[in-house]
Amino acid sequence: MTTLVIVESPNKVRSIAGYLGDGFVVDSSVGHIRDLPDTKRNPVPAKYKGEPWVRLGVDIEDNFKPYYFVSTDKKQQMTKLKKLLAGADELILATDEDREGEAIAWHLFDELKPKVPVKRIVFNEITKGAILAAMESPRDIDMDLVDAQETRRILDRIYGFEVSPVLWRKIGQGTSAGRVQSVALRLVVERERARMAFRSASYWDLTATLATSEQGGGFEAALVSVDGQKLATGKSFDDTGALAAKNVVALDQARAEALAAAATGQPVTVSSVEAKPYTRNPVPPFRTTTMQQDASRKWGWSAARTMQVAQRLYEGGFITYMRTDSITLSQTALKAAGQTVRDLYGAEYHREQQYSGKVKNAQEAHEAIRPAGETFRNPDETGLSGDEAKLYRRIWKRTVASQMMPAKGETVSARFALTTTSGEQLEFTASGTTITFKGWLKAYSEATEIVEDAEEDEKSATLPALTEGQSLDLAGIAAEGHDTKPPARYTEATLIAELEKREIGRPSTYAAIMSTLLNRGYVWKKGTALVPAWIAFNIVRLLEAHFSRLVDYGFTAELEQVLDDIANGREDRIPVLESFWTGEGPGNTGLKRLLENLPDIDARAMATFPVGEDPDTGHAINVRVGKYGPYLEGPPLLPGEGGEVVPTRANIPEEMPPDEMTLEKAKELLANPAGQDKVLGTHPETGLELVAKNGRFGPYVTEVLPEDAPKSARPRTASLFKTMTLDGIGIDDAVKLLTLPRVVGTDVDGAEITAQNGRYGPYLKKGTDSRSLESEDQLLTLTEEEARAIYAQPKTYGRRAAAAPLKELGADPVSGKNIVVKDGRFGLYVTDGETNASLRKADSLETLTPERAHELLAERRARGPVKRTAKKTAAKKTAAKKAAAKKTAAKKTAAKKTAAKKTAAKKTTAKKA
Repeated sequence: MTTLVIVESPNKVRSIAGYLGDGFVVDSSVGHIRDLPDTKRNPVPAKYKGEPWVRLGVDIEDNFKPYYFVSTDKKQQMTKLKKLLAGADELILATDEDREGEAIAWHLFDELKPKVPVKRIVFNEITKGAILAAMESPRDIDMDLVDAQETRRILDRIYGFEVSPVLWRKIGQGTSAGRVQSVALRLVVERERARMAFRSASYWDLTATLATSEQGGGFEAALVSVDGQKLATGKSFDDTGALAAKNVVALDQARAEALAAAATGQPVTVSSVEAKPYTRNPVPPFRTTTMQQDASRKWGWSAARTMQVAQRLYEGGFITYMRTDSITLSQTALKAAGQTVRDLYGAEYHREQQYSGKVKNAQEAHEAIRPAGETFRNPDETGLSGDEAKLYRRIWKRTVASQMMPAKGETVSARFALTTTSGEQLEFTASGTTITFKGWLKAYSEATEIVEDAEEDEKSATLPALTEGQSLDLAGIAAEGHDTKPPARYTEATLIAELEKREIGRPSTYAAIMSTLLNRGYVWKKGTALVPAWIAFNIVRLLEAHFSRLVDYGFTAELEQVLDDIANGREDRIPVLESFWTGEGPGNTGLKRLLENLPDIDARAMATFPVGEDPDTGHAINVRVGKYGPYLEGPPLLPGEGGEVVPTRANIPEEMPPDEMTLEKAKELLANPAGQDKVLGTHPETGLELVAKNGRFGPYVTEVLPEDAPKSARPRTASLFKTMTLDGIGIDDAVKLLTLPRVVGTDVDGAEITAQNGRYGPYLKKGTDSRSLESEDQLLTLTEEEARAIYAQPKTYGRRAAAAPLKELGADPVSGKNIVVKDGRFGLYVTDGETNASLRKADSLETLTPERAHELLAERRARGPVKRTAKKTAAKKTAAKKAAAKKTAAKKTAAKKTAAKKTAAKKTTAKKA
């Protein structure tokens, strides 16, 4: 007897075939074998061309009947499966256990039309035990799950094929709308709108350094109230910069510094001490979204990358199925995790615990993501490397820690009173946590391993023994200013978390949604943050104005609930599709009615976003989304040929986020649009016209050669210094810049010394000997004596004395070390002492925030270590191969010549004979 087993992925075939043994033939469908028609991958056969349902692939008039066709790239595989089935006595459909997998099983059954017994099996991991157990408990295809998947597919097809053409006509070809995609895009755009409307507020506070007479160092306490009135913090202000909280006092710089001066030298008294038990429970094992968020936070991975790595681990038999809403563990997993805890940490650390999720209808896969098997393989013993090793270790730690005891300790909170010389009553507070039993933190040894509440723990410190009424020494007090921060942009991790919180979409769809938003250019990444492009504003505005129901968060979440009801057999798909298409109730807001009543959309108005009014001319400045990208449209500059008013225009730099488009920035771009010359005047020596331009690599000055100049002539050019701007540069500056490279003089040995501005900054050059300069201004001012003095010093080969950091940005959430900004050989960069990340063009020292520094470092870590020796090693190997090849060729040539001589000698001998 021969049994044909069909799985989804070809990567599973060998493992499963090995577990099943003789009598079983295992092959794959390579994903979906058929789908609704489209023009490229799956065109409609010619005989159906005249049918009314061809465009959608769904006959709306016939109860939304879908028409499926085998994809062009799957026809060969289907032919193979049919041949295998012809020689089989039984068919087993072993596709994945979610809705997609169930639908694939049904499509295979419907297309193959088997005449032999058919069974459906599911398994949560690719191990011998799981496969054999699944073979022992087959079932029928679950048509409720198939209906749910089919309903989702039809909804998405109708949504995309009916709404996207509206975007094509009013915005441009290539734009698209999607049921979950457009809602996710709206979230990103709304966050950027909030950042654009945000107005920063400043506030000050005091930090006191206190010490007991027995303590050497001291500890810090923060000011919380002045004369009994609570001190304002960042949360006390709204997004307009106004003080929203009541009964709080906001300190400005003058008052904060005055309070600090009046408090200096004054006695401090402990007004209260409160100790509470500290308990911290373990985090549950991973589900799909928490795994994606965790990988994004720790390594800066995209959701797609995380799922690709997890897919390889699953297919290799290392983890359980990776598309799941559930955080429950099977009895097998509980037993394996418990044994691991007892073996590694001791029985006192083990506590068996089952978790229940907060995600509604979390049932498509009934177990969390965990290490596969009846025993958990230690990460060091798997033989994995690279991304697979990193993610497996993460999953292993999370699963093991979930079955451990809570961390125990004590949290002490203390308040301190101080009376200033001017009579103000100041109250400070400090708290610290002491861990007495690490519990599950033993498995998660790094602070960064802990996702939930890690930031709060990092703020805790250990306080000395304190008693109420005790007098303390005020070792120091400092006033510190703060600015409120705009709402943080979404990252892939936080956007997925927000979609899940709003119950929009499902784990299997999130990675594809993120990829679509990025690949279509609707959003781009600044570090790990998602920045919406101006075309995204255009799309969202149009959808909000004319398809508001389709991008409503509540409606989209309700639709997910309905799909879950279909999967559970509580709802029929036809009424759901009818409701979506025709609408119901007094609003009649079905998609069909919206399309029929669609007004004449003003495409220009939809693509115009006001920036402000030019105070000099009174004309409006707008951002316009055009056919070739976004641009600025400003006040009229010159009349056109027919006397009409022609507005000034300027392209918007690709790397500029929308929230940075201020009125001042818009005026600057309009004054110096990319590619447009700013005439500076005539060079006093050459008589040539000098112009300044905004080029691809930044602003620069250049000469304008006459029309009769020889073809070989090249105009002199020079980049502007970092301290210069196009607005501020004049003819004198341009003349000075064009003197570079400048001959400074000669050294004592008679060698010429020149000052040059290079890729890595300003430097001096004498023959092949180069020396770095401290600033670009030295290129124009350095004297011969100063140059000789520089060359008189021994060469440091780039290892100059470490300069002081330009800015400090606090602790990094990954390494826990302090982040600083430094000026290096390649420009400004941030570092935590372990990882260096260069600032981008859009970053500046003045506006750089801790959050942006975290993004840059996370992005750099995600790329992995720099392999400096790889090219050299490869070059050596290549050279060795070439040398060996030459030797071999030489030997062969010599052998051929010798053989030829012998042959010639034989012929000569033969002739003589």
